[in-house]
Amino acid sequence: MLICRRIAAIWFLTLGCIGLPSIAAMKTASATPALATDSILLDTMSRELARAMSSLGKAPAKDGAAAQPSPYFLSYVVTDAHQVSMTAQYGAISNAVENHSRVADVQVRIGDPKLDNTHGQHRASALSSVTLPLNDDRDAIARSLWWATDRGYGNALENYLQVETETKVRAKEEDNSPDFSVQQAQKADVAATATMTLDKKKWEQELRTLSAVFREYPDIYNDAVLLTLTNETDYYASSEGSSVVEPHTLARVVVVASSRAEDGMELFRAETFEAATPGNLPEEAALVAKIHRVADDLVKLRKAPVTEPFNGPAILSGRAAAVFFHEVLGHRLEGQRQRGDEEGQTFTKNLGKPILPGFLNVADDPTLETFNGIQLSGHYTYDDEGQPARRVELIQDGVLKTFLMSRLPIASFGESNGHGRAQTGRMPTGRQGNLIVTSTKSVPDAKLRQMLIAEAKKQGKPYGLYFADISSGFAVTTRRSPQAFQVLPIIVYRVYVDGRPDELVRGVSIVGTPQTVLNRIAATGDKQDVFNGECGAESGSIPVSAIAPAMLVTEIETQRQPQGNSRPPILPPPAIVGEKAREIGGAQ
Repeated sequence: MLICRRIAAIWFLTLGCIGLPSIAAMKTASATPALATDSILLDTMSRELARAMSSLGKAPAKDGAAAQPSPYFLSYVVTDAHQVSMTAQYGAISNAVENHSRVADVQVRIGDPKLDNTHGQHRASALSSVTLPLNDDRDAIARSLWWATDRGYGNALENYLQVETETKVRAKEEDNSPDFSVQQAQKADVAATATMTLDKKKWEQELRTLSAVFREYPDIYNDAVLLTLTNETDYYASSEGSSVVEPHTLARVVVVASSRAEDGMELFRAETFEAATPGNLPEEAALVAKIHRVADDLVKLRKAPVTEPFNGPAILSGRAAAVFFHEVLGHRLEGQRQRGDEEGQTFTKNLGKPILPGFLNVADDPTLETFNGIQLSGHYTYDDEGQPARRVELIQDGVLKTFLMSRLPIASFGESNGHGRAQTGRMPTGRQGNLIVTSTKSVPDAKLRQMLIAEAKKQGKPYGLYFADISSGFAVTTRRSPQAFQVLPIIVYRVYVDGRPDELVRGVSIVGTPQTVLNRIAATGDKQDVFNGECGAESGSIPVSAIAPAMLVTEIETQRQPQGNSRPPILPPPAIVGEKAREIGGAQ
C-alpha cells in the first residue's frame, strides 16, 4: 500500500512525537552552511570506498574454504543536514530546535549486474546505514564508514548465497531483467548555495501573530504554525567513479488546525508554503488571509451535512486532480512495479497503447524548481543513485510511452532515467518527482461547471460533486489485493442542477479502480494548480509535487469516511484577556 499526504499533514501527525527543547536552546539564528565540495568528508568517502573495493573478497581462502566473492559495486551516500525549526500555537512560541545530522547509506552489491544479492525479495540486502561524526575528523569518519561497509558486505554475501539457491529451485520469472543497470559515471560539483540566515526575533513575532489568528475561533481545538529552515548537502560516491555533491536549501511555513463536529467526526485543514529562502515566503498579510480561510473552512465543516455514497459526475479542482493523478496513475508508472510476481502490473503490457483520453499528456520533470512562482517539493538535480534528473514524457496524446526508472531494469527499459529516489536508510526505487498533467481539451472554469450540471441532468442526478481540496490518499498495486485507490477530500460541494446554492458536505472518500476512472475524464479546466506533499512507499517518504488542471469526470464513486465517536469538548475554552491579546488575537 502506498500512502501520500500533504506536507502539512505529515507535520501535524508527527508533531506530538518529537521532543523539542525550549526557545533558549536555539543559540544561533542561522542554519550552518553546508560543507564545501572539496571537504574532508567527500575526500574520506572516496578514499575509504577505494580501499574497500581493493580489499573485500581479496583475502586468500583458509582451510580449504572457497574464496569469498568481491563486491562488483559499492556506493556511499551521505546526507549532511542542518535544520532550524520553530512552532507557535495560539499566539505563543511552543518549541524551537536546531539540529545537525550526518547519515551515510552504504550500498554493497555482490555477483554481477545480471544477478546479485538484491534479486527479488532481497533488494534491501544491499543497504547498511550509519550516523557519521559531525565534525571533520578524517579518522572518525573513515572508521564509521568502514564499520558500515564491513557489516553491509556480510549481509550482502549471505543474501547472495540465498539468491543463487533460489534461482536454481524456483520457476522461471516472467521478467528476467538484470538486477542493476550499467550507467555512465557522473561528476558533478554543484556550486555551494548562499548561507541562509534566520532573523530569530522577527520570525518569533511573525509566528506569534500568525498563530494568534486561531484565538478568534473557539471551535478550533488544536493548531500550529511551523517554520523550518533546512540547509542540506548530499554527497554521492561510487566504485564506478561517480562523485556528486548537491547542496540545496528550503524554507517552509506549515499551518495546521483541527476541530470536531457534534457527531464526533474529526476535521482537519492545512496549508503549506515553501521557498528557497525565508525572504521568498509570502508576506504576513497573505499568510494571515490563508489562516483565516483554514479556520473558516473548519467552522463551516462542523455544521455541514455528512455525505451519502455517490456515483455520478464530478469536478476535481486543479489541486485535487493533481493528487488524483499522483495516486491513481503515477504510482502505476513507477518502473519497479512492472516486474515481480507480487505486482499487479496494471499498465505493463500497455506500452504504445492509449491508457488516457487522447487530449491528456503526462510528464515527470524533477528539474523544474518552480511553477507559476510556487516552489516545487519534487525538484532535484541528481537522484539518490547519482544519476542526473531528467524530464520524462510518460504519456503523449493518451498513449503510454515509458516508465519512471531507477537503476533496476525492467523488460522494456534497461537504464535509469533519473528517478531513483529514497528516504535516508532505504534502497532507491523509481519514484515520482514533479508529475505534470496537461490537456489540449481545456475550457474556462465556468464552462466546466456548466458541463458538470449538464452531465448530472443527463444521468438523472440531483447534483454533481465539486472536490475543492484533498488531504491525502493511497493506492494498492499488488496482485493479492484489488487494484484500487482511495483519495480523501476535505472540501467537497454538491452542485445542484436546479440552481440551488452549492452545499458544503463532509465525510467524503473517493474510491475506485484506475482503468475505469481514468477513461471517464471528459474535459479539463484551463489553469493548472500545484499540490506539494510527502509520499510514502517501499523506498520511504520523499517530497513530491503534482501539477494538473481541474477535470470533469463523468462517473466517480464516493463512500463515507469513518464517523468517529469522540464528542466535542465539554469545557468551553478560556477567555482571552489582557491588552496584548486584544491587540493581536482579539478578546473573547
